[in-house]
Amino acid sequence: ACEKGMQWVQALQLCSEMADCRVERNTITYSAAVSACEKGMQWVQALQLFREMADSRVERNMITDGAAMSACEKGGEWVPALQLFHEMAHSSVERN
Repeated sequence: ACEKGMQWVQALQLCSEMADCRVERNTITYSAAVSACEKGMQWVQALQLFREMADSRVERNMITDGAAMSACEKGGEWVPALQLFHEMAHSSVERN
């Protein structure tokens, strides 16, 4: 819901509250939050979530990867976008 309403602040708050309450955040949770940040043009927050996901050993998917890449692109941040692209090329995430 936060993703579709471009409510990235609420998405970040929800992720934080989930962690505080020890509720497990999974691929879907992170993907929705990264997508909300991407749609809200918040590339820094999108990348923070993306990195947090890896640190937490939560499996990425095409949606998460695409949203993180798009967030960088929308922010005009080509260096992190290219770094993500390189990581994605060497990851085990299935592509269409």
